[in-house]
Amino acid sequence: MQQNSPFDQWLSTTAFGAASQSYIEELYEQYLHDPNSIDESWRKTFDSFPKTTVPEQSHSSVRDYFKRLARDNSQNGIGVIDPNVSARLVKLLQWVNGHRNRGHLDADLDPLKLWERMPSPTLSYKFYGFSDADLDEEFDIGGYVYDKERISLRELADGLKNTYCGTIGLEFMHVNDLQARTWLQRKLENLLNKPLFNQDEKMTFLRELTAADGLERYLGAKFPGAKRFSLEGSDAFIPLMKEIIRHGARNGVKEIVMGMAHRGRLNMLVNVLGKKPAELFDEFAGKHQGDGTGDVKYHQGFSSDFMTDAGIVHLALAFNPSHLEIVSPVVIGSVRARQRKLGDEAGGSVLAITVHGDSAVAGQGVVQETLNMSATRGYSVGGTIRVVINNQIGFTTSNTKDTRSTEYCTDIAKMIEAPVIHVNGDDPEAVAYAARMAVEFRTLFKRDIFIDLVSYRRHGHNEADEPLATQPVMYRLIRQHPTPRKVYADRLIGEGVLTENDAIELTNSYRDALDRGECVVPEWREMDMSAVDWGKYLTREWTEYESRFDAERFKELAHKVCEYPADHPIHARVEKIYADRRLMAEGEKLFDWGMAETMAYATLLDDGHHIRLSGEDSGRGTFFHRHAVLHNMNERKAYIPLANLHKHQGHFEVWDSVLTEEAVLAFEYGYATTAPKTLTIWEAQFGDFANGAQVVIDQFISSGEQKWGRMCGLVLLLPHGYEGQGPEHSSARLERYLQLCAQQNMQVCVPSTPAQIYHLLRRQMLRQIRRPLIVIAPKSLLRHPLAVSSAEELINGKFRNVIGEIDPIDPKGVKRVVFCAGKVYYDLLERRRENQQADVAIIRIEQLYPYPHEEVRSILAEFSHVTDYVWCQEEPLNQGAWYCSRHNFGADIPPQATLRYVGRPASASPAVGYMSLHNEQQRALVTEALAV
Repeated sequence: MQQNSPFDQWLSTTAFGAASQSYIEELYEQYLHDPNSIDESWRKTFDSFPKTTVPEQSHSSVRDYFKRLARDNSQNGIGVIDPNVSARLVKLLQWVNGHRNRGHLDADLDPLKLWERMPSPTLSYKFYGFSDADLDEEFDIGGYVYDKERISLRELADGLKNTYCGTIGLEFMHVNDLQARTWLQRKLENLLNKPLFNQDEKMTFLRELTAADGLERYLGAKFPGAKRFSLEGSDAFIPLMKEIIRHGARNGVKEIVMGMAHRGRLNMLVNVLGKKPAELFDEFAGKHQGDGTGDVKYHQGFSSDFMTDAGIVHLALAFNPSHLEIVSPVVIGSVRARQRKLGDEAGGSVLAITVHGDSAVAGQGVVQETLNMSATRGYSVGGTIRVVINNQIGFTTSNTKDTRSTEYCTDIAKMIEAPVIHVNGDDPEAVAYAARMAVEFRTLFKRDIFIDLVSYRRHGHNEADEPLATQPVMYRLIRQHPTPRKVYADRLIGEGVLTENDAIELTNSYRDALDRGECVVPEWREMDMSAVDWGKYLTREWTEYESRFDAERFKELAHKVCEYPADHPIHARVEKIYADRRLMAEGEKLFDWGMAETMAYATLLDDGHHIRLSGEDSGRGTFFHRHAVLHNMNERKAYIPLANLHKHQGHFEVWDSVLTEEAVLAFEYGYATTAPKTLTIWEAQFGDFANGAQVVIDQFISSGEQKWGRMCGLVLLLPHGYEGQGPEHSSARLERYLQLCAQQNMQVCVPSTPAQIYHLLRRQMLRQIRRPLIVIAPKSLLRHPLAVSSAEELINGKFRNVIGEIDPIDPKGVKRVVFCAGKVYYDLLERRRENQQADVAIIRIEQLYPYPHEEVRSILAEFSHVTDYVWCQEEPLNQGAWYCSRHNFGADIPPQATLRYVGRPASASPAVGYMSLHNEQQRALVTEALAV
């Protein structure tokens, strides 16, 4: 800004010239229009300026306004602001804001005092031109920290240090929401320097630290060398979690779902959730419990009820594998399901708490995926409290230049503008204050917030490790450092809250309680099992179900799913699809895949069942077949026919997910394990991309029931089919799912007709069992002229695990039987018809696991004379169903018969990338399969 007018010269000597002029102008513009829109300290400053009437029309700039102000003051004989005083005041306010921005960099956070912190010169008053000689000068900055209008530089320095550089370091200036940022600022500045907790609360914190410390010592003595992934050093995690529960209840929370890795999990189970120590000791002793194959003790989940002064809170700790961060989206999915069940649209009644490690939260990509989902329509839960147990080491790596590329492990929180409360784990009162602040922030703003519990790890990664070998400096300090319980007990003894004998008695009492083996959590209450949804689904048998549906209701629903408002114009191609569906409803056309799938949902919804469908393009369907969501061509509005059948229907939701596989599939797994009365479906954009979520498939979907007894009815729709689209757009990796099959753990099906997908989806919901269903879904069959079904097949049929020969072929003339699954069936059928062959029978295996031996044998009975059997697949030899299922194929053929493979040769890649080569391979395998 050029300075040439008298006004400019005056402005340059005032506060507005002494600081960043454009920044101050912008602030003053905001103040003139809405004084409450800016920070209180700036508002106080601007309030002290000489007043003039603000023009009704917006002035072009602050400069114009000050010209008017100068003119009015001159006419009224009023002088301008003392330039020296106002310039120093602005500098002072810049110093205050410096602490709000960067005070956390100088905070007392590390109990070991090992952190190498980023330099923070802007926290010194000398940076702003003040000196020690100015320490007793007083300023009016609006009552900051102390309840008085004027404050000396010395008092302000102490106040800022105690507020922003104490045992809490608050990062919040990256939050763009002014209301949220102002709330966080006031929460810290107005309350932190006042007495926060009474004597009873302090004793509660000490008891909880004593319990955390006592359990670890007890286990270490009773089971020396056993893996327990001790919490020692981060003991304040226990009072932190209990304070979140207590304060959550005061803020309306009725249920809390938690997820955490192994560090401190045993402590959490015993000292928060109320697991009986005797049961834990049995697990250490290796005693077998339950029907499944089980899992190690530090992966186990637990549920209980917890009594607070505001009522009962139901707690659930999710089961999880060793994959450190994967449980977080599972927890969020479970919370969303619980909120749906309670009608808790605002997310106030059910709270998610995810617990992270410092190296893992920065290192694992699923954290970013989960955060990115946090405020999206289909996955939000009204905010999550995310706790980081920051013990400053990841296995054997502690150099921050090796563990991350950021100042803090929590810097990923800034991608969603989540505030971060860094807190020293040796100060349980600061930890409890952080817990309350997090609960209140989440309650008010329905957003994520992080608590970074800065602490240390007293032992190695497990109790058999020797950490001195890799962290000698750190572990010499740790061995000299008193435990968090000792630090706080000495502090309370110094305050006169208790005596040393009292502290010893607390330790002895807790050890005696462990000896008795009963629950050591006084807040624990017996759960009301009558409210559990899973009772009728716990059978391990594949039960039958009523597959037929009333014909009149079916026809009504078929018309209903084709209706949309007249004032809701849709795309011409979609309009044609819906016109065809109306013809299907009238019986004038056979049902295609999209309509049959839609009718599966409609009939279930009509009976009151709920449906949740998500995936990267699920509203439309990647291959343009579903169109469950109709987009208005003129406005940003959508209409969902399946959600508008009638007012008493089940709830239907379909979401185009974020462009993520791992976190979304984990979310849907968590949802499905919590909501057995909802048909939960995840659809891959291409089946090939499901391997981006392989951890979820391996660690949860395929093995969760055996490891943890967690039943789950989740459906995976995985588009699959060799149509010459290259290595990444052909194969859903069928072989991987079959390899994971055992002990009746899940179903793997390859439906080949619209009636089959209709019945398969309905069967999944109507049977009284909940196990995962893997659907190897088609692409080209969505519009294949032969892949159609009649209304009769839908209304009165059922899912057929095996489909025998459909052409009128004389069984006695058959010389070869070809087994197959999926799209290749139609290639074989069309070629056989072209050849006018009657000596080859084609049998479709629609369910590859559990393998339907009885049904296969029944169909093969009329071909008992045949000795030549073939399994034909499109996938390469080392992929597809052959290697994992050939023992099943061979078990049902006649004793004298032979079984051989026909398909593509073994390949490192799922498919070729050239259409000409693809076509050549396809012709060759079809020809060989039919060449008798």
